[in-house]
Amino acid sequence: MKIKDMIGMSLSNLFKRKVRTLLTVAGVIIGTCAIVVMVSFGIGIRESMNTMMEGMGDLTIIQINNYNQTNTDNPLDDKAVEQIAALPHVAAVTPVYNLDWNAVTINSGKYAYQGQIYGVNMKALNDFGYTVERGEMPGEDFDAHTILFGHSALYNFYNTKKTSNNMIFEQPDVTGNIPDPYVDPLEDKLELVINEQDSNSPGTTTASKKQKPIKLNCIGVMGDDWSRSPPPGYAVFMDISFAKELQEKYNKINKIKVDKTQQAQGYQNVSVKADSVETVAEVQEAIQAMGFSDTFSMESIRKPLEEQMRTIQMILGGLGAISLLVAALGITNTMIMSIYERTREIGVMKVLGCVIGNIRAMFLVEAGTIGFIGGVLGLAFSYAISFGINTFSAGGEGSAMGGMFGMGMGGTSISIIPPWLALGALVFATMIGLVSGFYPANRAVKISALTAIKQE
Repeated sequence: MKIKDMIGMSLSNLFKRKVRTLLTVAGVIIGTCAIVVMVSFGIGIRESMNTMMEGMGDLTIIQINNYNQTNTDNPLDDKAVEQIAALPHVAAVTPVYNLDWNAVTINSGKYAYQGQIYGVNMKALNDFGYTVERGEMPGEDFDAHTILFGHSALYNFYNTKKTSNNMIFEQPDVTGNIPDPYVDPLEDKLELVINEQDSNSPGTTTASKKQKPIKLNCIGVMGDDWSRSPPPGYAVFMDISFAKELQEKYNKINKIKVDKTQQAQGYQNVSVKADSVETVAEVQEAIQAMGFSDTFSMESIRKPLEEQMRTIQMILGGLGAISLLVAALGITNTMIMSIYERTREIGVMKVLGCVIGNIRAMFLVEAGTIGFIGGVLGLAFSYAISFGINTFSAGGEGSAMGGMFGMGMGGTSISIIPPWLALGALVFATMIGLVSGFYPANRAVKISALTAIKQE
């Protein structure tokens, strides 16, 4: 028997009993729809969790803290930073060097800035996800005196000619407009001076005459991104070698003795970026094996949540699978009934010399067709239900579904059906049909030809 004839005969037999076939297909539709929608809920919850965690910080960043090390510990110095950068799956590394607040002052005419200044690896800022709202990020080649200003740090400039009301605050005025800061670092000239402590007035500093002012080149203004560490909003970023040089000059001018024990411990903080979320744990373990146990990453939060989400997905998928199991029993029942009704037909086919394998294949095709049609229609209904749920929850926090699942924020959908789930559901439904039809098909081929012909 040709395959074309076999498929045609199978479809013909199915449509001869339309009501029974439709009811069986309906069972597969419900089962497929249940498993797809349930799993899509789990995927949606997981995506919402990832979106929430990304808002808390970069999932691939590992922070190494070095605040409480003793003198016998491995120093977190430049040599250690190079070793960390050479570890597998490390995309970028930057130490974070805090320049003393009183060490330098950045001037622009009569306006002065004396706030937070970080020394970092300027070449690695792009890798760590830092961006600018104006200007550009430093490339591979940049001037040693290149700096980046944080947006909110611009409002820390004060007018040195006034003793009161000498600052502009980033607050709306009576018209609702936020005033511009005193200085635009991309347009105005900037210079840096080393400060000298006033021996007659402890706590106050003035520009040292022992060091000429240093011209600065600001190439960009960074936005207030609090998910980054260190946060750029209220700070100035410069290359770490330049920051160290300024600190040394300040210490020398003011005859400040550096604690050699503390200096030997190296940097207090180093940021490491893994090349993917999946390799964060491996990189973190490698860093801890080097002796730096005080590390932190979002992996410590993400991993337990991901395991919890995986459990929820399995439970939801299991609930849907129960519906599909019931549908499988329906297919088996339909095929067995079909065999009883077509016993004489099976006997005639055997007497005419039909190969037993073709008889088995015919019943398997019928069962597989029921599963396939049910899978296709169930998938279509799943997309419709998913669209309806996501549309209904689009109201955000105030919507019923958004409040129920704790989602509806940041554009995250509650129900997500990726291509692999759609294809997997279709294949699974078809396989359920084939497996359900295997027993009836074997039963059909075992029927005696003589007995089958005598069957009324």
